Amino acid sequence: LTPGLSGADLANLLNESALLAARRNKKKVEMVDVEDAREKVIFGRERRRVMDDAEKRLIAWHEAGHAVVQAVLDDGTVPVHKVTIIPRGTSLGSTTMIPTKDILTRPKKKLLNDIAVSMGGRIAEELVTGDFSNGAYGDIKHATKVARAMVCDYGMSALGQIGRAHV
Repeated sequence: LTPGLSGADLANLLNESALLAARRNKKKVEMVDVEDAREKVIFGRERRRVMDDAEKRLIAWHEAGHAVVQAVLDDGTVPVHKVTIIPRGTSLGSTTMIPTKDILTRPKKKLLNDIAVSMGGRIAEELVTGDFSNGAYGDIKHATKVARAMVCDYGMSALGQIGRAHV
């Protein structure tokens, strides 16, 4: 459940797990404490926000869009782990996918799938409501970053490697 975390991140995760277990009056740390701590360490603390049912529903559809696209496109190496509409950090919800193995290289097809999953939330909003919100801001930034790297850094375009202008 912790790909990419450093030793210091893991120490922080276990410390946070112990704190959560203690707050829950437990004598030992359980997996649920570790999972809750992982979300806090990676995504930030839970933020209580006042949202009406319509906004919660929109966020749920958005996150479901990410999960459905990932489930359809995944080859079993990065399955959907959890979908939530509990706000953490700057996010109003999240879809967590955890790799089953280390991912060392990213073929073009996988990068295109990553872009599709990023846009799945916005597309779901539009399909369900006929409109879309600014909730996809971070997703669009991520998709743009991946697409730019594919063209400028990896040469994955009809033009070959374009290169970035360094300013």
